[in-house]
Amino acid sequence: MSAEAADREAATSSRPCTPPQTSWFEFLLEESLLEKHLRKPCPDPAPVQLIVQFLEQASKPSVNEQNQVQPPPDNKRNRILKLLALKVAAHLKWDLDILEKSLSVPVLNMLLNELLCISKVPPGTKHIDMDLATLPPTTAMAILLYNRWAIRTIVQSSFPVKQAKPGPPQLSVMNQMQQEKELTDNILKVLKEQASDSILVLEAALKLNKDLYVHTMRTLDLLAVEPGMVNGETESSTAGLKIKTQEMQCQVCYDLGAAYFQQGSTNSAVYENAREKFFRTKELIAEIGSLSLHCTIDEKRLAGYCQACDVLVPSSDRTSQQSTPYSQVHICLRSGNYQEVVNIFIEDNLTFSLPVQFRQSVLRELFQKAQQGNEALDEICFKICACNTVRDILEGRTISVQFNQLFLRPNKEKIDFLLEVCSRSINLEKPSDSLKGNMAAFLKNVCLGLEDLQYVFMISSHELFITLLKDEERKLLVDQMRKRSPRVNLCIKPVTSFYDIPASASVNIGQLEHQLILSVDPWRIRQILIELHGMTSERQFWTVSNKWEVPSVYSGVILGIKDSLTRDLVYILMAKGLHCSTVMDFSHAKQLFAACLELVTEFSPKLRQVMLNEMLLLDIYTHEAGTGQSGERPPSDLISRVRGYLEMRLPDIPLRQVVAEECVAFMLNWKENEYLTLQVPAFLLQNNPYVKEPLVLTIILSLFVKLHNVREDIVNDVTAEHISIWPSSIPNLQSVDFEAVAITVKELVRYARSINPNNHSWLIIQADIYFATNQYSAALHYYLQAGAVCSDFFNKAVPPDVYTDQVIKRMIKCCSLLNCHTQVAILCQFLREIDYKTAFKSLQEQNSHDAMDSYYEYIWDVTILEYLTYLHHKRGETDKRQIAIKAIGQTELNASNPEEVLQLAAQRRKKKFLQAMVRGGEIDKLLYAPQLGFTWQPCLGPVLATKLFSP
Repeated sequence: MSAEAADREAATSSRPCTPPQTSWFEFLLEESLLEKHLRKPCPDPAPVQLIVQFLEQASKPSVNEQNQVQPPPDNKRNRILKLLALKVAAHLKWDLDILEKSLSVPVLNMLLNELLCISKVPPGTKHIDMDLATLPPTTAMAILLYNRWAIRTIVQSSFPVKQAKPGPPQLSVMNQMQQEKELTDNILKVLKEQASDSILVLEAALKLNKDLYVHTMRTLDLLAVEPGMVNGETESSTAGLKIKTQEMQCQVCYDLGAAYFQQGSTNSAVYENAREKFFRTKELIAEIGSLSLHCTIDEKRLAGYCQACDVLVPSSDRTSQQSTPYSQVHICLRSGNYQEVVNIFIEDNLTFSLPVQFRQSVLRELFQKAQQGNEALDEICFKICACNTVRDILEGRTISVQFNQLFLRPNKEKIDFLLEVCSRSINLEKPSDSLKGNMAAFLKNVCLGLEDLQYVFMISSHELFITLLKDEERKLLVDQMRKRSPRVNLCIKPVTSFYDIPASASVNIGQLEHQLILSVDPWRIRQILIELHGMTSERQFWTVSNKWEVPSVYSGVILGIKDSLTRDLVYILMAKGLHCSTVMDFSHAKQLFAACLELVTEFSPKLRQVMLNEMLLLDIYTHEAGTGQSGERPPSDLISRVRGYLEMRLPDIPLRQVVAEECVAFMLNWKENEYLTLQVPAFLLQNNPYVKEPLVLTIILSLFVKLHNVREDIVNDVTAEHISIWPSSIPNLQSVDFEAVAITVKELVRYARSINPNNHSWLIIQADIYFATNQYSAALHYYLQAGAVCSDFFNKAVPPDVYTDQVIKRMIKCCSLLNCHTQVAILCQFLREIDYKTAFKSLQEQNSHDAMDSYYEYIWDVTILEYLTYLHHKRGETDKRQIAIKAIGQTELNASNPEEVLQLAAQRRKKKFLQAMVRGGEIDKLLYAPQLGFTWQPCLGPVLATKLFSP
């Protein structure tokens, strides 16, 4: 063990710690460990986490010798992992409620397909073609479980899902989420295509008159011992966990009823099937009783389904149908008798018999009809909303956003109706104190929100107000309103600002999000966002569409806005404006940018300047695509604005390079050469990063780098920006003096770095040159310096276009040729696809010139750490093996952690490792080490870099 590792061990050994979480691979090593673990009161990891870990490890792709990704191998390790996952599910008694709640659709799909496989269901066989009555009990039960899950998943996918609040945007996390979403969508597509078959399979199961059995941990163990047995114990009628016929039928009836109910939205005749299945479920529950261990039905949800079916399916008994409030409301809606719905809702404010969710759904339906052009419903919408608001107030809930929107412009009729609803919704002869207090507080708040004293007196003089509030309270309220009234000038209509326009009535979140994606009207976008924020405060609506892209230089400032509504609005307006500009829809782009400018002017000078810059770029595009094509000169105002931008020196303003480039190109196109050369003061020419030296140098460099690369020596190719602008081949290749080209490239890079030593692309070119000439120590030095200058000394992630896979592979080769083999293994983790073959080969080397085991704390890939544990055990290196085990046991590397935690752990180790390499290398002192006759060796652990005299 190294001295550094020993110090860490001594520092941590005295601290108490919680027992380490059992790692998934330990269950492979000890056969009996799983049952012991699951018998614990609170096992850690939990059973569902184990299922995820086992299947995740079993489905990891492999990499062949040609470094090509291959499907997961069908080997003993993976088969055991899948069996362990099935055994955990058997421990949970195959309860779909538990499994669906905790496992994603792809994971549960994989689990149930493994169950079908181990239950002898031939792959590719249609379940509808199999006779359940003649199948072994465990096989039939596996088919039922899969098809029950299939239709439950289809039903669940039709419900709106509350999305988790996203953290800071991370590209890798977003990519993984997108991949999982695409996989889930593909599975759902297949399930929906097979939905009719699944329903037929479950309908056939209702005709079975025998008990079924489902696999237990014991029967799965027996299958693992003798997987080929046909007539043994696992195939008998008594093996496994017994599921009684009635229990099976109860679950199947409920799941079928939910599926039929979901289909009823497009085919109302199917509601009859749903009604039949739900009422049969109620009968079976009564027969089974409450002692069933394997029949888990949400009886409250079942009751809701039954009530809905009573409304949707006409009954022959009209008297009983009209006796329920649901049926009465439904009949009124179908006949258009909306005033009667209002009366029913007012009466329900006394009885509380209708659920709040049902009342809200009626309001949403009416709002939708009103938005579709039925203006006669506007008054009804207000009345229903007022009834619902009073119900909310009586039960202690807050006032809805819809009511505030509809009451934004009060009038005498609205106040008269509101007072009528309040009066009819409370029994003044025997009201509870809470009802009285809630109603009194509501009326006071309504008064305080009114500006017209006439309306205030209408409420304060009403009998209900006088009854509920004491004389002192009424007098105090009226005095407050009188004192406030001189400051309210009702004769002058206020100027409408961007936030003053009332939002329209809402329908539902899904429809509003759809409208938000399609709309390019800034005022409508603002209305939709207000409605969405009124429905939920937990969503970030700028993430609704992955097509909304804002340059990273701006997104940091925008996402830092504290108010969530303003943040969403600014982001979406800018994203839509940029998109419209890209597709040359300049009129809409100008409207969106103008609205965004008006909005940010109120609170952010920085964003105001950003919008002015973007509007300048938009005006340049508009002119070039319009009158500019006919040769008409741009207006003098536009030329002045372009000059102003090029001369602008405002600190901390985010700038897009494309704006500067387009401004310079604009001036060149319209022959403003005198301005670019003579009229600009010398100090501006020297300090302006956009008028013409760095860009010219980069273009010239790209030309000579292209000439250098035409020899098609891929191993020694040099990379450069803008290299794609040059022809891919040269006719007279033999006429190129490649030695002169190489010298020119070196001199150009030297000169460019003298102007700006922190240009990462020039540093990469310098590193590539050293790499091509076998100066691996110097090459590694410049690769590290390039990463350091563009990441604030690695405190931020190095951009992927700087540390590409090619750069990382060259750094790996440099370390390998410098005999820094542990660093080779660590850098193999930096690749998009970890190069395990190279990592394992380097770790086998024992003649390493780096700090070896002191670097283990920088390894985050568990597979590499497992290999290290095995390698040190094989060599008998106990101390190093303990360091590797300690590294693998860190909780932040646990595979069951959320992806964000694993990514954060990887980024932290990347940062520390690269900082250690650069800090030890004394990078600034060694900048000119090769010229001084010294060799830099950046791989020596605690003394990561030293100057060695070169003879």
